[in-house]
Amino acid sequence: MTWRGGWFGEHAECVLAPNANMMTLDGTNTWVLRERDFGRSVVIDPGPLDEQHLAAVADVAGDVQAVLLTHHHLDHSEAARAFAERVGCGVRALDPAYRLGDEGLGEGDVVAVGDLELHVVATPGHTADSLSFVVPAERAVLTGDTVLGRGTTVVAHPDGQLGAYLDSLDRLHRLAESREIGTIWPGHGPVIDDALSALDHYLAHRRERLAQVEAALADLRGDDGDPAAPSAEDLPRRVVETVYADVDPVLWGAAELSVRAQLAYLAGGADR
Repeated sequence: MTWRGGWFGEHAECVLAPNANMMTLDGTNTWVLRERDFGRSVVIDPGPLDEQHLAAVADVAGDVQAVLLTHHHLDHSEAARAFAERVGCGVRALDPAYRLGDEGLGEGDVVAVGDLELHVVATPGHTADSLSFVVPAERAVLTGDTVLGRGTTVVAHPDGQLGAYLDSLDRLHRLAESREIGTIWPGHGPVIDDALSALDHYLAHRRERLAQVEAALADLRGDDGDPAAPSAEDLPRRVVETVYADVDPVLWGAAELSVRAQLAYLAGGADR
């Protein structure tokens, strides 16, 4: 599927950033949400510091009231300050380090642009500062990297925590079950028209991966005192080699960070 962004619903336009790679899929989705008369807007995740991309966003955004960040990763946040200064607004984020101006952003906040509202939902797990934005008028949710338009996301230890991530997926799943959301506007990849099915898949995928990691652990550790058992330092990579054997080795570094998050979860630490 070729994804190029575009116009969705009555309020949203996705401007695709030119930073495609194995981790960002087709590139970062910069979302512009406008009130009905198109006079004012909010911009979510300006993306990389690329002049052509920022000019394209500014061209479609009109009068920007605020820049919002789903999380701090550079492929979403790098251009936030420069773009906000360019259009004369602030940057609102959960992490104060990424704000421009006095307004923060967090659970329960409502960002209003004329008759359009975005409801902020805390969805930590991919990162500690991950947020999602529910748009009631569209029954849509902007998920950043919490749910992607294609494939599944990385929960990278130590900032990423699997217990928090599973809780966030459960929370989004409840919103889909109650029909408060029906569509997902992700931070990468195409729009998902069936939010409930996507979230069912995400939860099932995580359960399957955890079961695979548990099985790999039992096999690698063997009997107590087994001299062939890997050290604690080597264990995450050995698990990757077993569980992610069918994944391109170029991605094993990211997979190892996910495995470390899974091991922390299975150990029953603070992540659980």
